[in-house]
Amino acid sequence: MTVHTTHLDGRPATAGDLAPLAFAGYAHFTALQVRGGLVRGLDLHLDRLRGASQALFGRALPDERIGAALRAAIAAGPADVSLTATVYAPEGEFTAASGAAEPRLLVRTAPPAAGPAGPLRLAVVGHERVLPELKHVGEVAKTHFLRQAVAAGYDDAAFTDRHGRLTEATIWNLAFWDGTSVLWPDGAMLAGTTMGIVRRQLDALGVPQRVAEVTRDGPAELAGAVVMNSWTPGVPVRGIGEMAIPAAPEFTALLHRAYAAEPWVAP
Repeated sequence: MTVHTTHLDGRPATAGDLAPLAFAGYAHFTALQVRGGLVRGLDLHLDRLRGASQALFGRALPDERIGAALRAAIAAGPADVSLTATVYAPEGEFTAASGAAEPRLLVRTAPPAAGPAGPLRLAVVGHERVLPELKHVGEVAKTHFLRQAVAAGYDDAAFTDRHGRLTEATIWNLAFWDGTSVLWPDGAMLAGTTMGIVRRQLDALGVPQRVAEVTRDGPAELAGAVVMNSWTPGVPVRGIGEMAIPAAPEFTALLHRAYAAEPWVAP
């Protein structure tokens, strides 16, 4: 049984199916980890796909159809995989057509991932993504800035907006700690599904949370920082630019505990 599978609209994709997608850039996706055939935060992933499809294509695939496609892809491989579901318009790019054709759904599986152990040191880059609230494809800047950061001796890169506020990292959300409350950056960014899971479970645990402006100089009360994405709810960050960040193992452990409280569900 292979880990790498590719399904188009719920069936195994052929080379002919995939050839037109080689340079496709008008699409959006969601990424998740599958364990034992189950996923966390399914509602958040479906909400993400539905909202982005409405924004880009003016229409969305039914949740039931997406769920069936996810189940078909999971059934074709081992019980533990990384899964990416991409929705795209068959009209392609550089055309005014919008909503004339039903969007299509590409689901891929790959080996499961857990992310780096950290702690990470992040370079600071002034960058604002186009349509930051959507998880869309074709973002060459993220890989470019990651590689520039590594070449300069960092592990990855974090972004600041035109106001100097830290917003997000290349493929990560940022979260900060003031010793008692979780701080979420104020600014335009992608609200990650792992971030959504953690926020609602922190609420259930009674942990204070607030949205705050965080600059590269950091607020005086900054006592810890992490990055998170579909791989993990928290990788410690030890520095952002020239700003050193205190180790906060209790903060990272809290985020992992909150994430672990989210139930596993079948697609």
